[in-house]
Amino acid sequence: MTGRLFALGLAALVLAGCQRHTDEAPGTLEYDRITLPAPAGERIVALHVRAGESVKAGQPLLDLDPAHTQANLDAAQADVRRQQEALAEGVAGPRQEDIARARATLASAQAQARDAQRYLERLQKVAQQERDAVAASDLDRARANAQNTGGQADAARAALDQLLHGTRSEQLAQARAAVAAAQAQADALRVTLGKLHVVAPRDGRIDDVPYRLGDQAPVGAPLAIELVGDRPYARIYVPVAMRAQLKVGSAVQVHVQVHVQGRDQPLAGHVRLLRAEPVFTPYYALSGDDATRLSYLAEVTLDQPSDLPAGLPVHVAPARP
Repeated sequence: MTGRLFALGLAALVLAGCQRHTDEAPGTLEYDRITLPAPAGERIVALHVRAGESVKAGQPLLDLDPAHTQANLDAAQADVRRQQEALAEGVAGPRQEDIARARATLASAQAQARDAQRYLERLQKVAQQERDAVAASDLDRARANAQNTGGQADAARAALDQLLHGTRSEQLAQARAAVAAAQAQADALRVTLGKLHVVAPRDGRIDDVPYRLGDQAPVGAPLAIELVGDRPYARIYVPVAMRAQLKVGSAVQVHVQVHVQGRDQPLAGHVRLLRAEPVFTPYYALSGDDATRLSYLAEVTLDQPSDLPAGLPVHVAPARP
């Protein structure tokens, strides 16, 4: 008789456990988190807050060493000025002194070309009058010299025309693009320099400051983690049997009661997110055959502001009418 009562009691406990897992969704209280990553791999030179402190938007949290970034910014600004001067030079075109020098070079080349041409003509005339008076090699050298000086005169004329026409539009476009690229680089470094003074983006509470004074965090590593919002939300795992009772964004949206450990009265809330794809039941909801069942990740927002800490275990059940 005693064994039969024990078996009935054990069966009742098992059924109660199963009922709990089908009528309630386990989870924890969470806050929206903001992670502030390191914009540059610089040392922390000042810490203004500690974990657990409440902060206001814009309040300083910590400072990174700005020396290296400031030097890069100075170099980038110098490059901007250099590119701007190069563009101004292209817009202004050649100097009058350069044009005058090109005219003088052309005049000199033309004079040499005329002299070489006259010398060639004299040799040719003499060669026509007296067959053996001029050697063929001398005549060839005079002809080559005339052609060479004529080519130099043509090159000098082309150089003068290039100066007179001014800077090509394609060169000006390239110079403007170089100025824009240098300015963009300087702007990016200026933004990075401003980020070295890390401030709170919103009102909230500092959850963690992973690095300490003097540490050099790698780029992208979290310098501070802030919890924001005036109320937590419950991240829960909804069992299959309870999934059909919960909806999001519809007229039949179900409000839930969040049973918080350490409080007698449940807290009202509503479902703000409910995943369509199932996930495996989390470790703290496993019990016997339930280990093979699937659950659906959901988030429940509390209807009233609360100062409850993150991480508290909760169980969520549909609100009773």
